[in-house]
Amino acid sequence: MHGDETVGREILLHLIDFLVTSYRRDPVITRLLNNTRIHIMPTMNPDGFEATKVPDCYYTQGRYNKNGEDLNRNFPDAFENNNASIQPETQAVMNWIKNETFVLSANLHGGALVASYTFDNGNSVTGSLKGYSRSPDDDVFIHLAKTYSFNHASMYKGTGCDNRHTFPEGITNGYSWYQLEGGMQDYNYVWGQCFEITLELSCCKYPPADQLERFWRDNKAALIEYIKQVHLGVKGQVTDKNGNPIPNAIVEAKGRPHVCPYRTNEQGEYFLLLLPGTYVINATVPGFKSMLETVEIPDNTGNFSALKHDFSFSDVSIRSRAASCPKTPLYQELEQASAAVKPTLHILVLMTVTLVIFK
Repeated sequence: MHGDETVGREILLHLIDFLVTSYRRDPVITRLLNNTRIHIMPTMNPDGFEATKVPDCYYTQGRYNKNGEDLNRNFPDAFENNNASIQPETQAVMNWIKNETFVLSANLHGGALVASYTFDNGNSVTGSLKGYSRSPDDDVFIHLAKTYSFNHASMYKGTGCDNRHTFPEGITNGYSWYQLEGGMQDYNYVWGQCFEITLELSCCKYPPADQLERFWRDNKAALIEYIKQVHLGVKGQVTDKNGNPIPNAIVEAKGRPHVCPYRTNEQGEYFLLLLPGTYVINATVPGFKSMLETVEIPDNTGNFSALKHDFSFSDVSIRSRAASCPKTPLYQELEQASAAVKPTLHILVLMTVTLVIFK
């Protein structure tokens, strides 16, 4: 994403080679590839990489694309209006996210050693006034970040770079580290229905070439274990009375609603990343009665398959209309709506109101 942060692109090339050469030789990799659709984009900013003529550990113009734009400040933001002009690279990635059903993702950077998770931006709805911007799936994001950190050679130690900021257990909430508007991580989670974390893989953004092999060794196990986590939780298909798939049905776990509800794809498929436990899954076809079903979710990552649970609407025989959330600051709108319904001060004298907002 940032052209001068080179470790990520190099280890992804190593990852491609490792997956391809290990298939039918390594039983774990073979099962992983037989049960997982993996997309790898080694670089989002090739122009920035080419523009980095003199490698530097800290900063070069290669961070930006050819138009001088930071691509990780260029996405629509869920908390405030992002006035940046959408760049061709950003639009291409947004189209890619829209046309695929991605479930789990990682965004690779350099300049620190930490696994950072959503949200990067925030407001009072997500608790940012307390210095932490919490998503409805905060427990899952912490698990994902720790999965990478604990399987990395040293990230889990939480040591900062050059005696700067340290990260307990090698992870951080993005907002707690520093506020960021227009990031890909938040965009993918809100509008792409994909859980993405940001991986900072090296203190030096553009290290000497002779260090690349060590970076690959340090990250190899972490990358594989992270990919396995796509099989957390529950997946399934929503169908009508004739067994036809219903696209755009809303499927959410009770108690963790997304500001842009997660919907089924064109094949009626849904995917929800959830930690092992008991959940009530709510499937809704607009205009019809919702179906609520309790599921017990095991840890199936080792079996390379999430729990499968289908929903069949016996009274539905029509395709649900296409629906999508506008690319507007949805959490800003939610904050404003919450403020509009707060009781006035003289009412508070008479009663105590506890307002619970799912973060």
